[in-house]
Amino acid sequence: MWAVVVAYMGWTAVTSLVHAVELHGWPGAVLDAALYCVATGFCYIAYRYEKNAIWWLAAAAALGLYLHFHTPYLGTSLMFLAVWLAPFRARLWPAIILTTATTVGFLRTSLAIDLEENAIIGIGFALGWAGFLAAILNQLAVTRRESKAVAEAQAKTAVLGERQRLAREIHDILAHSLSAQVVHLEGARLLLEQGGDRDVILDRVIRAGDLARSGLEDSKRAVTALRGDQTPLVEQLEELAKQFRSTTGRSCEVSVTGDAGQLAPEAWLAVVRTAQEALTNAHKHAPEAQVMMDLRCAEEWCELEVRDTGGKPVESTGNGYGLVGMRERAELIGGTLDAGPVDDGFRVRLRVPA
Repeated sequence: MWAVVVAYMGWTAVTSLVHAVELHGWPGAVLDAALYCVATGFCYIAYRYEKNAIWWLAAAAALGLYLHFHTPYLGTSLMFLAVWLAPFRARLWPAIILTTATTVGFLRTSLAIDLEENAIIGIGFALGWAGFLAAILNQLAVTRRESKAVAEAQAKTAVLGERQRLAREIHDILAHSLSAQVVHLEGARLLLEQGGDRDVILDRVIRAGDLARSGLEDSKRAVTALRGDQTPLVEQLEELAKQFRSTTGRSCEVSVTGDAGQLAPEAWLAVVRTAQEALTNAHKHAPEAQVMMDLRCAEEWCELEVRDTGGKPVESTGNGYGLVGMRERAELIGGTLDAGPVDDGFRVRLRVPA
């Protein structure tokens, strides 16, 4: 691009200076050449340094008008260069003012020196068009840079969010599971050293093993969800209901309405964890209750409701997925979680965006 600009400036300078020699002789031509070089330097300064660039360009345009008045057409290339650079080196309104002033100045100067009418109209229109085209190109460049910056910021935010999500999963699953196992195994060790009851020691070891298996299953679910290839949500809820029935011998029905296959991995995981926590609470704190799980999916929202028919559950500490943690998880993805007693038992209701 700059090769074209340099070629244009050089060609117009040479042809106009030849004309200047014919009009003013060598002294006038030398003066014109000196002023032309000074104005070109002003444009170069404006190009290299953005501070006060509009004033350097205005000075170049003014010299271009003087040269055009002294030697017709000599300063037109300077005026074109000034109005072209203005949108790239200054704000929009100052650039528009400079372009308008330069165009009007060219028209008035051309009329004053009795330039041909066609030349006045053609060059005046070209000056205005050059400023307009430069403003469009500059805006496109600014938009491209801003879009790139926004994309980079979004990518950084996504990476940070993914790291936080992984940290939350590790904390929720491994930290509690491993710490609980350590407590049970340490208790078993102390009982062994003190000659404690064999059944109590065995119960501690069995609980530690159950915690290890539970943590392993939760880790598998989390990894599967994070990879985005999780099992269908309905199948997962049916599996949790099956485990509840086999463990407690009580009823646990699952009802599904709508398309449950549209959830993002984060929402899928929130639904599964909430169902798991609600069943754990019902198992521990409502020993005679029957449980119903209703999953209702619409175009924009998916809602899980888990109800039991008796007892008053409290915050669970069995697997580290208490209702407070589930509420925080739901809020992070734009959802809500409500839990509390109802007329015939206890209800947990989760709503997440689809």
